[in-house]
Amino acid sequence: MPAVERMSRRLFLKQAGAFGAAAMGFPYIVGQSAVGGTTSPSSRITVGFIGVGMQGRGLLWEFLHEGDCRAVCVCDVDQRKGQRARAMVDEYYAGRSAGGMGSGCDYSGDFRLVLARDDIDAVVIAAPDHWHSSIAIEACRAGKDVYCEKPLSLTVGEARQMVNAARRYGRVIQTGSMQRSDARFRHACELVRNGYIGDVKTVTVNITVTGFPMTSVECDLGGEAVPDYLDWEMWLGPAPFRPYNSRLAPPAEVEAWPHWRDYRDYSGGMMTDWGAHHFDIAQWGLGMDESGPIEVIPPDGRDYPMLTYKYANGTLLMRDDTRRDKAVVFSGTKGVVDVSRNHIRTQPGSLARQQIGANEIHLYKSENHYANWLNCIRTRSKPVCDVEIGCRSATVCHIGNIAHRLGRAVKWDPAKEQFVNDPEADRFLLRGMRGCRHL
Repeated sequence: MPAVERMSRRLFLKQAGAFGAAAMGFPYIVGQSAVGGTTSPSSRITVGFIGVGMQGRGLLWEFLHEGDCRAVCVCDVDQRKGQRARAMVDEYYAGRSAGGMGSGCDYSGDFRLVLARDDIDAVVIAAPDHWHSSIAIEACRAGKDVYCEKPLSLTVGEARQMVNAARRYGRVIQTGSMQRSDARFRHACELVRNGYIGDVKTVTVNITVTGFPMTSVECDLGGEAVPDYLDWEMWLGPAPFRPYNSRLAPPAEVEAWPHWRDYRDYSGGMMTDWGAHHFDIAQWGLGMDESGPIEVIPPDGRDYPMLTYKYANGTLLMRDDTRRDKAVVFSGTKGVVDVSRNHIRTQPGSLARQQIGANEIHLYKSENHYANWLNCIRTRSKPVCDVEIGCRSATVCHIGNIAHRLGRAVKWDPAKEQFVNDPEADRFLLRGMRGCRHL
């Protein structure tokens, strides 16, 4: 009998209790074959994949090519997406069965059943942003290590709760801000951290994507008939109830970036999507992985044409909406470092070729974001984009959105992780969750 079917009713109810009585009736589907007698060699880390839409399927494909792990289960509230992902895994392993990989991948429509399995070591979470914290916290509680897509959370408070859960249960959480495993970004930040451009005065980032809002808005979509292959209640999960709309959960055959990112109940727009990448690099270069800015000022069309963050040392971090090259630019008293996924440019030009000396600052070196997580699971060490880093970078994005929403400057205390004497702003740091128990 498959492992997901063998789970006791008592254990299922215990897991389900964390998400309220409304979730108890959510249907799930179990694969026709489980790992069973064809388990992978004990040296491989067994992984379940929660959320296998466009991004999740891409992550699944990457991990299939990591010989250090084995995908044993895929999970999605959309049966067609889940079955498609399961078929991809089975086809991949079938072609490598001679190498001991075996075959057989389960599908489940309920992540709680994945977390309850004792034959799964870790999970990859690529569900919509509003589900990240709940699934990750429950995964930590269940003894699973976690790879969580960026942004780490939907709110500042959820991000801190994820850090607390990881530390309490001793779990390894890698945030999917994979630019930390790109040599260009690491070298750029090492140049900045070692003073090659002098004192950093400004950092600019561009995160504009045509057709997607910079900050998310309230959802006003009309209702449509729920497809029979989709568990809409589970898709919504902790978010407020609203009727189904295909713009939020497009069918499997639509290979397009999901527009749930446009709406506040599920995401923070491009500020938390691309922002989670580039604000993360800005934080890395500024040495702010355990801190952050002290003030955020939204664009006012006068003194501050760009969204602007102020740091305690006087450095300004700005979102430059005029560029379209997805770059991070550090400008200092002695030079400039301009870096993207396609280039690293410097002023003076020789800086790009500068070797970092043995006695200078060397940042965490990872050449493969996925392999780094798997290795850290084995060594029980922190990955290159540890949950604390993901929390701080997501926080920069979230407080920027809050300043936009309020239409005024806000002062931030990065040590207390709250606004300074601003209860109106503080109320956006954490949201209520429908039918869910939260840490």
